[in-house]
Amino acid sequence: MPSAFTRKTGEAHWHVLLRSRAIETGCFVFAAAQAGLHENKRETYGHSLIIDPWGEILAEGDVEPGIIMATIDPAKVETARRAIPSLQHGRRFGVADPKAGPDHLHLVRGSA
Repeated sequence: MPSAFTRKTGEAHWHVLLRSRAIETGCFVFAAAQAGLHENKRETYGHSLIIDPWGEILAEGDVEPGIIMATIDPAKVETARRAIPSLQHGRRFGVADPKAGPDHLHLVRGSA
């Protein structure tokens, strides 16, 4: 997830939003983030992150350029997904023909 959060919004939201994405999807999140003061005077937050599927931060960068690394255990994906009941409720779906179905739906779409 590449990003360029401003310093202010990054301080307030960066960690919580990315930890939420990891938890709700049961996936590892790798978030590369721009940091520093840019030519247009905009300041970005940085703090690249690696987060496990349970929302634990495994590695975090700072505002200086660099590389972060973490040991990844792919088995944690299945473990986290089994521990969150809502991730077990996935259903297959299909896209219906928009012209099929009850006549009153066609009126809503302006085809009368």
